[in-house]
Amino acid sequence: MPTPTELEQMLRAAALRVTRPRLAVLRAVHERPHADTDSIISAVRADLGEVSHQAVYDVLRALTSAGLLRRVQPAGSVARYESRVGDNHHHLVCRSCGAIADVDCAVGGTPCLTASQDHGFAIDEAEVVYWGTCPECSAVRPDGHLSERTPVKGTR
Repeated sequence: MPTPTELEQMLRAAALRVTRPRLAVLRAVHERPHADTDSIISAVRADLGEVSHQAVYDVLRALTSAGLLRRVQPAGSVARYESRVGDNHHHLVCRSCGAIADVDCAVGGTPCLTASQDHGFAIDEAEVVYWGTCPECSAVRPDGHLSERTPVKGTR
């Protein structure tokens, strides 16, 4: 987790003013990889007190546009945010509970996959989402049945 000074330096390096809401959102995402907007809003409010939904959305947009955060939205899920930027990693998503985990690229740099045809596009990124069931959701209960976890908001 970056220190408060390092968070300030990140904002300045991205040519963004250092504000309490920007610091709080950046800190919240660093502390909670793959957090959804509601979780980030709750964390920011716990840190700063009252802050509007719109203010947090605006900060998330600014930090994402500046390349300090990455927005991830697997099919059927709400948008999530992560602070791991600058590489072309992929994600594992649990079909049952919606848990997300990072997966490093299998080979090479950006993009790590070569398209069979580029149709004239200048490809700069490849996105892969692996779907499955996380260890907790696929655990076998003592009665021999698979455990049933409650799906998280925004997933199947």
